Amino acid sequence: MDLESIQKLFCLIFFSFTVLFFCFSILLLFLRQNYWCSCEICDTYLTSSWSKDFTNICDWYTYLLSKSPSQTIHIHVLRNTITANPENVEYMLKTRFDNYPKGKTFSTILHDLLGRGIFNVDGDTWKFQRKMASLELGSVSTRSYAFDIVTREIHDRLIPLLQVAAKSTVLDLQDVLRRFAFDNICRFSFGLDPGCLELDMPMSEFALAFDLSSKLSAERALSVSPLIWKVKRLLNIGSEKELKGAIKMVNVLADEVIKQRRKMGFSSNQDLLSRFMGTVNDDTYLRDIVISFVLAGRDTVAAALTGFFWLLSNHEEIESRILEESNRVMGMDPELHPTFEQMREMPYLQACLYESMRLYPPVQFDSKFAHGDDVFPDGTFIRKGTRVTYHPYAMGRMEQVWGSDCLEYRPERWLQNGLFSPESLFKYPVFQGGVRVCLGKEMALVEMKNVALSLIRRYKIKGTDESFKKPKFEPGLVATVRGGFPIMVSKR
Repeated sequence: MDLESIQKLFCLIFFSFTVLFFCFSILLLFLRQNYWCSCEICDTYLTSSWSKDFTNICDWYTYLLSKSPSQTIHIHVLRNTITANPENVEYMLKTRFDNYPKGKTFSTILHDLLGRGIFNVDGDTWKFQRKMASLELGSVSTRSYAFDIVTREIHDRLIPLLQVAAKSTVLDLQDVLRRFAFDNICRFSFGLDPGCLELDMPMSEFALAFDLSSKLSAERALSVSPLIWKVKRLLNIGSEKELKGAIKMVNVLADEVIKQRRKMGFSSNQDLLSRFMGTVNDDTYLRDIVISFVLAGRDTVAAALTGFFWLLSNHEEIESRILEESNRVMGMDPELHPTFEQMREMPYLQACLYESMRLYPPVQFDSKFAHGDDVFPDGTFIRKGTRVTYHPYAMGRMEQVWGSDCLEYRPERWLQNGLFSPESLFKYPVFQGGVRVCLGKEMALVEMKNVALSLIRRYKIKGTDESFKKPKFEPGLVATVRGGFPIMVSKR
C-alpha cells in the first residue's frame, strides 16, 4: 500500500470516528441531566441550546453559577468543575496550590506554541522562570524602559492614527489596540518593532503568524475531544496543518532575532530577551520564554482596554469624571503626557479600570487540573484528574459576591474616602492570585492608564450604533469581541 492510500485510509477512519463521536454527543443531550451537571438549574437549561437565551457561553455559565447555592457546578461529561466562589478560588490558588497545577492536558495543548515557557509549565521549571521574571519585571530600570516604549508608541503612532480617524473615519478600536499592544510587547520582549500601528496599518509576517498560532491553539483547548486535534496533527491536515505552518514562521523569526542578538552582543540592550540571555544559554528554551511573554502582554492589555472604552462609550458621565480628575492633576493642556507620579494621584481612573475588568476581564476563565482527590471549602468533592475552572467573568456578575448592583458599571465601589481600595484577589482574580499572581500587573496597569489618559484628554471616542449592543465574544484564550469595536473619533 503506497503512502497516498495510507493517508486516505487514515482520513476515512478519522472521518468515521468524528461522525460517531458527534452522534454520541447529541444522544447525550437527550439523556437525563445528571449525566451532565450536578446543579439543579441545569435540569432546565442543559436540555436546550444555550444560544437561544444567551449571546455568550460565558453568560450561560454565569446564569448556571448564580443559581447554584454553592456557586459551583460540575459538567460530568467534560469532567470539569466550574466555580465562582471566592473561597474555592483562594483554596485553588493559595491554600492547596500544589494540588492544582496547570497539568499535562493544558501543557500539551499549548506546547507547540509555548514550549517550556512560564505559562505552560509547573514545578521547578516554572519556579526558575518565575524567579527570573520577578527580578527583571520588578526592577525600576525595566519598568522605566517599558513606560518609555509605551509613551513613544502613543505619541508617534496611536495619536497620529486617531488624528487621521478624526476626519470622519470609522475605526475598529479593538484592532487598533491589538496592533498597539503587539508593537509594544515585541519591542519590550525582543527589541523588535513590527510597526503594526503605522498609518497604513501594515501587518508583519510575525504578527500574522502569531495571531494564527494563538487562534488555532485556543481552538485545541475548546475542542470537544483532544483526540480530534491529535489525529489531525498526526495526519497533518486541516487546522493542525495551518497551525504547524504558523508556529514554524513564529519560531523562525524569533530564532533569527536571538541569533542576531547573540552575534551583536546583548549586554547593552534593555529588552527582556537581552536580560534573559545572561541566564539562559539554550536558545530554544529562551525563545519559549519570550514568546510566552508576547502572548500574555499583547492580548490581555488589548482586551482590557477594549472593554474599558466600550463601557466609557456607554457612560459619558464617568468619562467626564476621568477628564476632570486628570485636568486637576495634570493641568488643562491635552498634549502633556502623564508621569508615574501623576497617575498615582488619580484613584478614580484606577477604579474605572478595575471596574471595567470586573465586568469584562481579559481572561474570562482559567483552568487547573486536580493532582489528587480533594474537597473544596463549599463541600464540592474534586476527583483526581478533574479539570477545575474558576470563572472571573461570572464572578464579576455574582450578586452573592458583589451585591445587588453587580451588573452596573460603578467605579465608586472601589473607592473609600476618595482613595482606591482594592478587593481580595480571590474575589477579583483578574490577575490570578496566590503564588501565580500576575508579575506584569503593575506594568499593564500603567500602560492602560497611559493610553486612557492620552486618548480621553484629546479625543471624544463614540461607538457606532452597532457598538452599543452587548459584546459578543469569539471563543479563545483571551476575550475578543466578535466583529470588533467600531468607533468614531472627534477632537475635544
